[in-house]
Amino acid sequence: MQFPKGTGGFLNPGKIIKEFEIKEGMNIVDFGCGHGYFTIPIAKLIGKEGKIWALDVLPSALEAINSKAKIGKLDNIITQRCNLEVSGGSKLESDSQNLVLAANLLFECENKKSVLKEAKRILKPKGKLIIIDWFPESSFGPKQGYKISPDETVKLAKEEGFKLEKSFAAGQHHWGIMFVK
Repeated sequence: MQFPKGTGGFLNPGKIIKEFEIKEGMNIVDFGCGHGYFTIPIAKLIGKEGKIWALDVLPSALEAINSKAKIGKLDNIITQRCNLEVSGGSKLESDSQNLVLAANLLFECENKKSVLKEAKRILKPKGKLIIIDWFPESSFGPKQGYKISPDETVKLAKEEGFKLEKSFAAGQHHWGIMFVK
């Protein structure tokens, strides 16, 4: 499978999220949200009727998002510390989310299948899973052996019952794939 490369270098959330087909009022989860690189711009797009859950294992990342949300007067962000590699780890209801984003997360996970199972569990029927990660051949990012290829990701997602919808450019060093539950 051919995955397009972008021209921008590292991730540009403002450009990339145009691929996500986000609408006002959606319920979205940012798995491994970090400091809100995607969370904050998504919160602005989904409006007051939407909710975005920012999930991370690091309390410092969640504190940073809470600060940014307060400064930006965004009250549609819910931060939560969790372990996505355990069953039910997101602590969210089954079939409750329109979209799950996992950006720069899978390369860090030992149990990638559990992360995908959790995404599938919480997604509504026809919900979208978006995965963005480092091209294995990139000289930037995590060291070799930690990066996951787009083809390997597609294989894992299909094994969990996801259907490939599209791939998209996510920067010079990243690939992006959208799946449907």
